[in-house]
Amino acid sequence: MSTRKPSVAGAFYPGDAQEARRQIVSFLNQIEAASSGRVVGGIAPHAGWMFSGLTAAHLFRVLQEQASPDTVILFGAVHRWPLHAPALYGTGAWRTPLGDVQIDEELSRALLDADEGLTDDPHAHDEEHSIEVMVPFVQHLWPEARILPIAMPPVQRASQWGRVVARTAQALDRQSVAVGSTDLTHYGPRYGMAPAGTGQQGLDWAKKNDRRLLDRVVQMDAEGVLEEAELHQNACGSGAVAATIGYARELGATQGSLLHYTTSHDAYPMGRPSDLVGYGAVAFASA
Repeated sequence: MSTRKPSVAGAFYPGDAQEARRQIVSFLNQIEAASSGRVVGGIAPHAGWMFSGLTAAHLFRVLQEQASPDTVILFGAVHRWPLHAPALYGTGAWRTPLGDVQIDEELSRALLDADEGLTDDPHAHDEEHSIEVMVPFVQHLWPEARILPIAMPPVQRASQWGRVVARTAQALDRQSVAVGSTDLTHYGPRYGMAPAGTGQQGLDWAKKNDRRLLDRVVQMDAEGVLEEAELHQNACGSGAVAATIGYARELGATQGSLLHYTTSHDAYPMGRPSDLVGYGAVAFASA
């Protein structure tokens, strides 16, 4: 049985189990969850916890109020390897400092049978952080839950594949939730994107750019998310977002709620705004 070992523990999040749990509890304790309806999934960022951990925790805090899931579907952004179709990590386990969490292999097999466009490609997850930084939250909140990591490229079928995942999980009588992983605008000279220069003007421009994308997410407009991200480079995981929207719509979600928004500069100010990244958390719920 294969076990994926952590790639960014000790860098993006603590490499020590006790410290990782302490930080998760600290994040969650800062949040008053107030959700209406049945939340079936949402969007969270995947940067280092010092920048985006509190934002991600807003989604997990809302999910914490729901029934404990059997399986957490994790749709990830694709940074490291060029993918043209979704890549499952379909067997074995993922390891973090909190221990090993098992893959829902039955659901993985059912999905591969349900849609030939889906692939089982563990190597697509090598050195990729967009799902890994979410896994300790899952382990802390739902120790008995399994996961299904799916690397989702920004392709037009992303939302349809999200619907396939939801239908297949339902057919297996899974109590499941989905988390889609994306960061927002990467702004500044370091990222080759500084149309408003640096300083407060640059920060304001980046926030406006993020708002365009978040408006589409809250409207649960999967196709609009893909188009917006392609035009304005304001999401690195638009495929993961679109898949999560498709999944949530299939399970009856009708609305998105923006739970938290920040930037790396606001979360951890380091002088004059220059290079920065935006982060948002959105929950999808039925009315």
